Amino acid sequence: MRIGMLTSGGDAPGLNAVIRGAVLVGTTVHHHEFVGFTDGWKGLVENDTLPLTRHEVKGISKQGGTILGTSRTNPFEGRGGVDRINEVFAENRLDALIAIGGEGTLAAAKRLTDAGIRIVGVPKTVDNDLDATDYTFGFDTAVQIATEAMDRLRTTGDAHNRCMVAEVMGRHVGWIALHSGMAAGAHAILIPEQNTSMEQLCAWVQSAYDRGRAPLVVVAEGFTLDGADEPHSERGLDAFGRPRLGGIGELIAPMIEARTGIETRATTLGHIQRGGTPSAFDRVLATRLGMAAIAAVNDERWGEMVALRGTEIVRVPFEAALGSLKTVPQERYDEAALLFG
Repeated sequence: MRIGMLTSGGDAPGLNAVIRGAVLVGTTVHHHEFVGFTDGWKGLVENDTLPLTRHEVKGISKQGGTILGTSRTNPFEGRGGVDRINEVFAENRLDALIAIGGEGTLAAAKRLTDAGIRIVGVPKTVDNDLDATDYTFGFDTAVQIATEAMDRLRTTGDAHNRCMVAEVMGRHVGWIALHSGMAAGAHAILIPEQNTSMEQLCAWVQSAYDRGRAPLVVVAEGFTLDGADEPHSERGLDAFGRPRLGGIGELIAPMIEARTGIETRATTLGHIQRGGTPSAFDRVLATRLGMAAIAAVNDERWGEMVALRGTEIVRVPFEAALGSLKTVPQERYDEAALLFG
């Protein structure tokens, strides 16, 4: 078979390991041929390709980013659409496509599959917010990077007796904030799933300060201040019509200082969380998902994605990942909140 492959949406540590796992197993075991499309759906619509042989994927599992490039292009806009993608399939003699991406990518893949295009999906997001899979690769690395950054913030906070606010990624869920905040020993964690008042936040900050600690507050980018209608967003919408979140840390830091009198500084970790070398866990998970995607192609399981359940790789329909976000359960937050203040 000739199989196309693309990486779409935001990058995540482990993308290259997926590509390597799929190409190695596909070429050496099943004698498939691979065509890489550059910059996500954009490359597919524009028929911009790269060769993908064993030579191109050697040693890439430890590299961050993606050798194929990525973008947030919507394949149904501009000159895209089902007819155009069928043309590209025919020109490249493709039998199938492996689409590696998050919610927007998989939603587009479902629309294309419903129109008869043969696609298998691999879930990707550092936010860990996709339903139907226990973990997505990139999340473990993002948590580790955020934790290391907070460890550094705590030392400078201790030196100046300051309150430090660390804003992390996560879009509309708080998984990165919860895990990194617990790991770093945060005195407060603010996530989209929980309504937290400034009074409660400042009480936690003051309690830590009164015990001689430099308070650390972790806030997810999608956290909504009590009384606000929606998360803080000042950067417009992406290609799929979703708000580009960010800036909540800078918004709440002066509020904390005004209410408590404690000098407060905010740091937005941003894209640092997505870059660099993937963790060992993410390399292994990504490799297994890439290998499993080839097995799904071999079995012609179009319209399905590979996913992690416990320690096993399974297959689920695209719609299982798109119905709702995987949010932080109340009991997980309550568990963490016992350590606040």
